[in-house]
Amino acid sequence: MLGFLPPLVLGVIAFTLLLVNTLFWCALLFLLALVKLAIPLRAVRPFLDRTLNAVATSWIACNSAWMRLTQRTEWDVEGVDALAYEGWYLVNSNHQSWVDIFVLQHLLNRRIPMLKFFLKRQLLYVPVMGLAWWALEFPFMRRHSDAYLKANPQKRFDDIETARRACEKFARVPTSVMNFADGTRFTTAKHQAQKSPYTHLLKPKGGALGLALGVLGAKFHSLLDVTIVYPRGAPTFWDFLCGRTRRIVVRVRQVEIPAELLAGDYAGDSRHRKALQRWLQEIWREKDAQIASILGEARHDAS
Repeated sequence: MLGFLPPLVLGVIAFTLLLVNTLFWCALLFLLALVKLAIPLRAVRPFLDRTLNAVATSWIACNSAWMRLTQRTEWDVEGVDALAYEGWYLVNSNHQSWVDIFVLQHLLNRRIPMLKFFLKRQLLYVPVMGLAWWALEFPFMRRHSDAYLKANPQKRFDDIETARRACEKFARVPTSVMNFADGTRFTTAKHQAQKSPYTHLLKPKGGALGLALGVLGAKFHSLLDVTIVYPRGAPTFWDFLCGRTRRIVVRVRQVEIPAELLAGDYAGDSRHRKALQRWLQEIWREKDAQIASILGEARHDAS
């Protein structure tokens, strides 16, 4: 609707709407979080958890509203119409930009239970949003280098315990556990440093998926595998606010989780860990081929 405005003006308007929306709903989140701390009774926790999730869902819905108002983005989406707003979902996606989070929330909000992300611990200190994520009990994971873990092997289990406790909380009310299996945003430099066998993806990591399945496996209907493609290249968040992201392609499919992976000790059982990695790598090969096909079609249409 406002897409005719110059990009800079559009970006300022979009950022202002995002800021006002965030401050309003986060104020309610913080009040509810204080109530949750003041009344630590198991009997009221499910009600408070649902109320907190409802507030966050409203924040996302208002984000979608300002996106529709300010963006001229063409959305090419398949696979979301058959989703049901009930039960528990395990959601997996490739990761390229902060925009990915807004894409996922915009398309999946109120189609499935609220997305709960595994976040880097540094994000706890992001103004306003860090406290909001804490109030919603998003799991904050520490990211250690391989060299650090070799020198301090006991630290390897810190994230395992954090993820386990978070997933136990997710069992109280229907939740969508969201994970970026590549663990970080895709860049050409990271792709080359990893010597990734995939053309458009980094190597997938199964830790968060494995831990979620170990605690909540029996509750998950299936894996919701999401592929996000930006035909003109992954945008920065500012580019997105300025309306420069003209087309976003998203493909969603439900993948059956093998029965043998619905329970198991990912951290302690090497056979279970290798089986899950093989399953995830196959999904990643299919995703890589799908991205190549989408980009090929986009180049053909542009020529």
